[in-house]
Amino acid sequence: MYEERPSRVLPGAVLWRAAGAGGGVVLPDGCMDLLWVDGRLLVAGPDTAAHPAGEVPGTGFAGIRLAPGTAPALLGVPASALRDRRVELADLWPAAEVRRLAGQVASYEDPCAGLEELARLREAEAGPPDALAREVAARLRAGQGVAAVAAAVGLGERQLHRRSLDAFGYGPRTLGRILRLQRALALTRRGLPHAEVAQAAGYADQAHYAREVRALAATTPGAYAAASTAAGQAGSAAAKRETPLPSGSRTTA
Repeated sequence: MYEERPSRVLPGAVLWRAAGAGGGVVLPDGCMDLLWVDGRLLVAGPDTAAHPAGEVPGTGFAGIRLAPGTAPALLGVPASALRDRRVELADLWPAAEVRRLAGQVASYEDPCAGLEELARLREAEAGPPDALAREVAARLRAGQGVAAVAAAVGLGERQLHRRSLDAFGYGPRTLGRILRLQRALALTRRGLPHAEVAQAAGYADQAHYAREVRALAATTPGAYAAASTAAGQAGSAAAKRETPLPSGSRTTA
């Protein structure tokens, strides 16, 4: 079981719930997640490749998926320090504070609502997310190249790389690849032929698209399309997100 909904108070954030770790993989999406797992608070950092869904053991999961570049201000930790990691929140914040926050989340009937309130209060204390990071992510999502993005935001490419490591966990080139993959997989879920997906998403050709799917998602376009179709036919709650789930949630690829 997997379900999600947009946050009503944090722009770009998504609340999600899942039952059991299950199988499959978690794909990179440029996001970071604050997790509630069997009464524990954890953080899922930004991924650079597919991860097994069972990395965090548990029977019930809830999370808030934070848009690219927004989590570091809330957590007080650069995203690069959490790249490809799942850590207890108590490893980042004082243990007594985390116990207090865990008690607050546990007081909500829906832990997603508790996580949303925790993130809202933290943002109010820390201030709004970095506007530059938001613009960089938007331009990369639109398919702009690194040089063009650097020029648009008034930074040199080396400066942009350093700022991106703090905000996203990796450089703008890697984030651009990940966001392009997400665009391509969304088109694949709509049933477009692979050649059309490759062209629309901005790959050099279909072979380039296939290589990137293998490198970042540990699967093939054909296998991904088949899994998405099967999930849709089965009426799964996760059908539209069969493989590209966020860095704290799960999938059954």
